[in-house]
Amino acid sequence: MSRFKRAGNVDSLAGFRTPKLETAVPYGLLKAARKSGQLNLSGRGLTEVPQNVYRLNIDEPAEAQENVSFGGSDRWWEQTDLTKLLLSSNQLTQLSEDIKLLPALTILDLHDNQLSTLPSALGELQELLELRLSHNKLSSLPTEVCSLNNLRSLTLQQNLLETVPEEIGELGNLTELDLSNNLLKHLPSSVGHLSALQKVSLCHNKLSSLPDSLGQLANVKLLDCSHNQLTDVPDSLAGMLALEQLYLRHNNLRRLPQLPAPALREVFAGNNQLELLEAEQLTCLSAVTLLELRDNKIRNLPEELMLLLTLTRLDLTNNDISTLPASLSLLPNLKVLLLEGNPLRGIRKELLAKGTSDLLKYLRGRIKEEAVGAAGPTAMTLPSEGLVNTHNIKTLKTLEYSNKQAAMVPDEVFDAAGHQAIISVNFSRNQLTTFPPRLLELRSSLSDINLGFNRLSSCSADICSLQQLTHIDLRNNQLTDLPSEMKNLSKLRCIVLNYNRFSSFPEALYQIVTLETVMLGNNQVGGVDPSRLRQLLSLSTLDLSNNDLLRVPPELGLCTSLRCLSLEGNPFRTPRVAIVAKGTDAVLEYLRSRIPT
Repeated sequence: MSRFKRAGNVDSLAGFRTPKLETAVPYGLLKAARKSGQLNLSGRGLTEVPQNVYRLNIDEPAEAQENVSFGGSDRWWEQTDLTKLLLSSNQLTQLSEDIKLLPALTILDLHDNQLSTLPSALGELQELLELRLSHNKLSSLPTEVCSLNNLRSLTLQQNLLETVPEEIGELGNLTELDLSNNLLKHLPSSVGHLSALQKVSLCHNKLSSLPDSLGQLANVKLLDCSHNQLTDVPDSLAGMLALEQLYLRHNNLRRLPQLPAPALREVFAGNNQLELLEAEQLTCLSAVTLLELRDNKIRNLPEELMLLLTLTRLDLTNNDISTLPASLSLLPNLKVLLLEGNPLRGIRKELLAKGTSDLLKYLRGRIKEEAVGAAGPTAMTLPSEGLVNTHNIKTLKTLEYSNKQAAMVPDEVFDAAGHQAIISVNFSRNQLTTFPPRLLELRSSLSDINLGFNRLSSCSADICSLQQLTHIDLRNNQLTDLPSEMKNLSKLRCIVLNYNRFSSFPEALYQIVTLETVMLGNNQVGGVDPSRLRQLLSLSTLDLSNNDLLRVPPELGLCTSLRCLSLEGNPFRTPRVAIVAKGTDAVLEYLRSRIPT
């Protein structure tokens, strides 16, 4: 029998079912729910929750009135408490206080309804882990909800909330809080007590400031404050040491926040009022890979920008930049530089249109011209210096031998590195068919390797000896698999495998738990294992575009760490193109709705 006591003092008339409600929930569905503990009533056009749903674990089922064989499989007396109730995408305008008759619920999904109020009885569901209330008409949140001590996820986006109760700080186990797309003008300082939070979304509100207490959230990895009215960000946010992704788009910020967050990888600060990039702010961004500053009023780029050695993408579209420092080309990992819409002098529009690679090549040429001019006609060059840029080796710890169409990397290139602690190697755009063996000499320091645009048909297991690797770029080769030993690369965060010949998701990647970015677009991948992908808890970007996926497993929607999932260009029929076009969140939500219950 149920481990929860049957509720006493229950209205004896509450169990009578009207014909209208009887037809709303097929009896077979209720019968199955008693066995499984799960009931999915999403998208059934319900205007209210049938009473027999609330009383599922209280009323004796019809089988109890029948002559039941004790040897039968349908043992009604062995029913399971209802733990999962899905009521999304209906037309519910209210939820009865009788929800307290389902005290075993761990998941209650009420998103996409017409709810304007919630019953105080919600506070009695002490087993609740997830409460989904997005896309309703709620103008307030009952304080009783804040007594749900086990709650892990509270999603309230797309409502009409103007305030959040101070008591919200009592949800000490909450890891996800989504308050986006509401009418909030301020947040209670008690949010700083939500010490377990990892994901906070506050975008599309009317916030003009953030509480200082937000800086106490030392476990938050993602903070989204886009589309508000912020003019500044409190210095206390420096206490958010786990922060990896910060969204500040579409506010009124005049300066970048100074955040010494050691894990901060992505900063989105487009569509603000930024005019100056200050040295102090930039030097804090020691781990940043993506910096979006588009649609601001930035005029100059300071030299400190060159200290962002991990930067791969820099978006400066639509600013007031007139001159571009040639030293920008020395950023060792910069792959995408967007500058359209700036009044640049001395750089033709045709050059900008050619893309990042040609632009950086042009800027590197300017550095060489300046160096020749400064050195004078008598300067001598050693043979090894003719092959590589010794300035890059000594100051940026970068070894580059790219765009040579060479079948092998000359020994002189490695000799030039000497005893320098090289952290980045770029041997892209050559004709390499094998892994350069002398790369192993750099194993103690090498963290970034680019062997893209070569002719590699296999990836040598030697690469697995490079234990410091965090980023591997093998795009545009002829690879069909990766060595199993690659699972031992315990620091690897990003791997780029676009335009190869993979027919399946590489087995080794499922076992690299540190992975944050996997780029597998333009291959022939026919399937992925979502249960194994879910074990990659840091995976935020997954590119599977232009492959041979005939089916997208619904369980992929449970990979909640994903912020960017690319599926376009595959032959699957569902999700439909229109859903894919809406973006990652819409795709994941759709996939979750298709999981069989």
